[in-house]
Amino acid sequence: MDRIKTIGLTLAMTGLTFTSLAQEEDGPLAYTYATYFDCTGDMSVVDEMMADDADRMNELVEDGVITNWGWMAHHTGGRWDRLSYYQAETMEGLMDAFGPVNDAPDADDDAPAFSDTCWGHQDYIWAVNNGANSDERGSVGFSVYYDCDVAREAEAGDIVDEHFAPILNQFVEDGKLASWGWHTHVVGGHVRALQTMTASDVNALMAARGEVIEALYADNSLAGSQFVEICGKHEDYIWNIQLEN
Repeated sequence: MDRIKTIGLTLAMTGLTFTSLAQEEDGPLAYTYATYFDCTGDMSVVDEMMADDADRMNELVEDGVITNWGWMAHHTGGRWDRLSYYQAETMEGLMDAFGPVNDAPDADDDAPAFSDTCWGHQDYIWAVNNGANSDERGSVGFSVYYDCDVAREAEAGDIVDEHFAPILNQFVEDGKLASWGWHTHVVGGHVRALQTMTASDVNALMAARGEVIEALYADNSLAGSQFVEICGKHEDYIWNIQLEN
């Protein structure tokens, strides 16, 4: 469990230990259940509600029901304002955790206050396929949500594994990124793949992102061009990582 605890949307800040999370055998490393919220008004209301529920969620991690969870706030990007997620090692474990995660003792009392602020949502299930992290965690994340050619998604994954992963791993090892991850669609909307990166703060994140783009698409021009052909359309988000375990 420790090998995947911080992969996915719970990602790590720069530390002394570098861990590659590339697949060692067939199948995803983990699965993430992510809910993206549309909100208006005073969003500190829902932030406080999630903070009040943190002890219960942390107990689910301690009990092995989930491997990790988190709550993120919109910094820059599209329409989604908040993001909650939890993770498990298997799809069966992810589905078994749905009830415990959502059955908070005071959920019925809090529901109107939450839904009045966050009135719409969209669910995704992501398969975690590759990535790397370190011992400590970042405070901000950069997410790239890709619309890909469904017939060539496996080819895009191969490009990530063979060409992009070694470069991104080096950024984590050098301390320029806290972590990175590559996730693919299982259930949800039109987005087919997700690339994540985290860093200690937004300035470090944006500086590293610029270097990453240059390295991925200049040093591996053919691989970069092929990837853009498959997953060219995308939307970027920067998230503030408010809560996680």
